[in-house]
Amino acid sequence: MPGFAQALLILAVIALVVIRQMKPQRLTDARRWWLVPAVLAYCGLRESGLLDPGRRVESLALLGGELLIGLLMGVAWARTSHVWAEQDGSVWSRGTKATAVVWIVGIASRLGLMGIGLLIGIHQGTGALLLALAATLLVRAGLLELRAHTLRTGPALTGAVR
Repeated sequence: MPGFAQALLILAVIALVVIRQMKPQRLTDARRWWLVPAVLAYCGLRESGLLDPGRRVESLALLGGELLIGLLMGVAWARTSHVWAEQDGSVWSRGTKATAVVWIVGIASRLGLMGIGLLIGIHQGTGALLLALAATLLVRAGLLELRAHTLRTGPALTGAVR
């Protein structure tokens, strides 16, 4: 798939994820919450051009920055999500306005890193973006699963965890 089409597909997935997160979603007691991030990471690692062979140190630093932004976004996304338990014991999550701000800041930060890379002559492929998105989703899903588990096993199933 050409790079431009891949970038459009990634943007479409991100838009879909953000829009879906603004609506209440039931958090199931799924054992495979890590599966989608693992597939994204695998695809990202398989991409050619993950590191610029002529400037390995600089491209590795950019990749590290991308992953750090992804991890921080995952933490912030999970922290800004409202999580609550219903009377029947089901646990739900919904993004807040702060969640949208997290995405805007995260995307702006990633664009800034891409700009820095272009200024110093490094072009990162979509693999870096896939790895960062995988990190974001993995951290967010893991933290929400921990919060949901606390609500499922806690003494009062009717409270909200912020």
